Amino acid sequence: MAKSPTATEKRPGFFSQLRSLFGFTREIYPWLPWAQIAILVAGVLVGLVIGYLIPPFQIWSLVLWGITGLLGGVLGAMFLMTRLSTTAMYRKIDGMPGAAGHVISTSLGRSWQASEVPVGVNPKTQDAVYRAIGRGGIVVVAEGARGRLTRLVKDEKTKAMRVAQGVPVNVFYVGHGEDDVTIAHLAKTIKKLPKAIDTATMAAVIKRMESVSQSVASLPIPKGIDPLKTRAPRPR
Repeated sequence: MAKSPTATEKRPGFFSQLRSLFGFTREIYPWLPWAQIAILVAGVLVGLVIGYLIPPFQIWSLVLWGITGLLGGVLGAMFLMTRLSTTAMYRKIDGMPGAAGHVISTSLGRSWQASEVPVGVNPKTQDAVYRAIGRGGIVVVAEGARGRLTRLVKDEKTKAMRVAQGVPVNVFYVGHGEDDVTIAHLAKTIKKLPKAIDTATMAAVIKRMESVSQSVASLPIPKGIDPLKTRAPRPR
């Protein structure tokens, strides 16, 4: 019997997500398992040393401190994997078409509004321009060869300055050039922008930009525009 179209797929469990996260991170950092084992052993040893030094010395106290050290080691190993998984994700999507859109749409937080769909794109070269709006003003993110992005960036910047007069417009080029911003530092760079407008002005700017923006939904989005498939899954 065919499944109902409204039936929801079963979400992967915690341990399944944890296993996927471990496998994803180990692809980039093969030494991860050894580092985690070292952290676990160090945690147990620290616990045993504390249990031995705290008087009066008793076996059950030593065992309890050993277990406490083991739990601390587990937390340390999990923390290391989580931090490395974020770095691994950036390394894996670096250079992929659409990576910039993925980052600004998922990593800027509630203070910014952005979409992974570009506001300007060249289907032939896969160069694209994205836009984010927040308390820091309007940000234009360009992804691709800087020389080919001149027209796309100029059009978006002119549109923003015309619609939202007085609101600062910043342009960032994603890449590894002299004045470029790497994909790993893109979100941090945007978040560091000084606050220039209040929330009411921000909402008004978003509405104005949406009303004048030309939809690119009909344009052929470059292949690989969805780096979500390579993002490290996070345990719930």
